[in-house]
Amino acid sequence: MCDITSWQVSEMYDHVHQSMIQTPIKDNVPFFWSTMAQVKSSHYRSLAHYFTATALMDHEVNPSDDEDQQEKAFSQMYDAMPDAHPPLDILKNTKERQRIGKAHLRRAILEHEEALRIYSLCRELRRLDILGDILQATLKRSLAKFALHEDEDEFTDYMEAPDINSKTEQKAEMEVPGSTKVKVTDLFQRLGPLSVFSAKQRWTAPRTIRLRPEDRDIGFTLKGDGPVQIQSLDPLCPAAADGLREGDYLVGVGEVDCKWSSVTEVTRLLRDVDESGVDIRVVSMMDTSQPLPPKSATYCGGLPKTYSMICLAFNDEDKNPKSRKVTKKMSFLSWGLKNKSASTLSLPTADHSASGLPWQRPCPAFPSSYNDSALY
Repeated sequence: MCDITSWQVSEMYDHVHQSMIQTPIKDNVPFFWSTMAQVKSSHYRSLAHYFTATALMDHEVNPSDDEDQQEKAFSQMYDAMPDAHPPLDILKNTKERQRIGKAHLRRAILEHEEALRIYSLCRELRRLDILGDILQATLKRSLAKFALHEDEDEFTDYMEAPDINSKTEQKAEMEVPGSTKVKVTDLFQRLGPLSVFSAKQRWTAPRTIRLRPEDRDIGFTLKGDGPVQIQSLDPLCPAAADGLREGDYLVGVGEVDCKWSSVTEVTRLLRDVDESGVDIRVVSMMDTSQPLPPKSATYCGGLPKTYSMICLAFNDEDKNPKSRKVTKKMSFLSWGLKNKSASTLSLPTADHSASGLPWQRPCPAFPSSYNDSALY
């Protein structure tokens, strides 16, 4: 009965595949799923033909067998007997059984090859080496079976294998995936609600503040839900003096994480605080409205001068000689009188300082690396 059961499984996978490729569904179903259903449909169809061929070619009706039971089981395999022969005549005729069996083997080989072809078209399926090994093994088994019964007169006595009726005693039921039975912990649970603590917001580091109620008054109220926010802060309360600001988000009370806690839960925790106080952890949202300083090739706010700025400074100095300190040149006749000496030791020397010619000035110090962010 493995043949008709395999055919039933094949039809179920074929029905699933046809449902997956319909227009409303195919856009939401991965190609890997629909291809896997198609591969399994061809695979189980090939198994049905292989088991049918094995039963016909390796089985003979013995005198001790119940012929009525054999005939009934064989007649349930087809809607119509091949060549309209009676079922019992086919079972008793060895050549006829061999002929029909080889037809089923050819059909099994074709279905095996079709399953391998579809398997090779999907990149995700090709990664499943065990699936490829199973498909190859079943194909080799069918080819080996066909080689044992190969005959030279095969093409002169060719027939097409009929379809097999599907039947099974097992009832198909929906099975819940086993992954739902395993309890897992969300790795990002400790971050808090993603709508608040996401990459879109910039947060300060958590600050620890000692909360000391005065006459059971904590000095502020709470609003929001997971996490709660500080509002109506009394500027004279001890928490405000310790650094608490209005608008801060309360993320912890003592050892309790309050990122997901509601106002009621946090209020219950703060209500039980005694006069000694408790440490609370708060975070503040950073202001993201201030624009970043402009960066260009000639300016970068708050950073050292760039190469272009240094060059511009030298050009401005050359164009504005008034801004430079000019030393008055002495005449040829006055230098000797001023120094009261005509010795060559008193000859004036060339001035190589920064007030000299532009090309005689020392090379300015530029940034050590042209990859510095200040240059760009």
